[in-house]
Amino acid sequence: MFNHNKRLQYTVRVSESNPGLANLMLEQFGGPQGELAAAMRYFTQALAEEDPGRKDMLLDIATEELSHLEVIGSIVAMLNRGAKGLLAETVDQQAEMYRALQGAGNDSHVTQVLYGGGPALVNSAGVPWTAAYIDSIGEPTADLRSNIAAEARAKIVYERLINLTDDPGVRDALTFLMTREISHQKSFEKALYSMDKSFPPGKLPGDPRFSDTYVNTSRGEGDRTGPWCEGKAFSEVITPTEDSLPVDGGDGHADVELTAEERTAVDAFAIRGKSDPTRDPVTGADLGTLGQDADR
Repeated sequence: MFNHNKRLQYTVRVSESNPGLANLMLEQFGGPQGELAAAMRYFTQALAEEDPGRKDMLLDIATEELSHLEVIGSIVAMLNRGAKGLLAETVDQQAEMYRALQGAGNDSHVTQVLYGGGPALVNSAGVPWTAAYIDSIGEPTADLRSNIAAEARAKIVYERLINLTDDPGVRDALTFLMTREISHQKSFEKALYSMDKSFPPGKLPGDPRFSDTYVNTSRGEGDRTGPWCEGKAFSEVITPTEDSLPVDGGDGHADVELTAEERTAVDAFAIRGKSDPTRDPVTGADLGTLGQDADR
């Protein structure tokens, strides 16, 4: 059960209307790295979580992300508030109104006209929010790593938004939201490494012939070595050649056992679609080329 506290988690103070900036802020409202995506990712993970500690943590963070959605949405609404009033009451002449909404080449006129200046569940380009942003797979060792990366991406977007405005109140609220992403990263990392076996994700072990091998497929000038390809994590480095492939020692071809009926059908299909390299009939492409030659 959720109870809504009418006060924001962090105070929002906006110095002046700025619909163009509001449009950019929508990235963290309805965008792939935004607060709604984070809240839904962690909430759905929590519902399926079997570990009571992780379940509680995920519910805590999911609920906090909803409060952050309220904060960023309030920033959008305040930045849009002046333009919203002008649009609703048609104070300006039409041409002046359009220039005021569009500003310096932004697309805020789209969100103003379609959503009346409200914080719509779209990103800054107007693309609607989608559940496809949620990449949970139901395995904690994989989902926690994804959560860490999601918080890192959200922090970077907040940094970029902070750099776009000199409004002290907006910068202050965005800095708070950015900082909470750091706290959530720490929680997810601690939860990940509190598990007895967090790597590799899942239950089945990998084949050591391949899990400890680095494959150097990009060769030539620019080759570099480091702990990502050598050392205690990797026992072997393979540079693919005709002699080293396939790595399993087989012939490198795909094969399947077919029944007699399946084999007969496949053979008939192959015969019906067989090409004859000696045939070279005149085609539409040839006729088009002849027409171009005649024009010349």
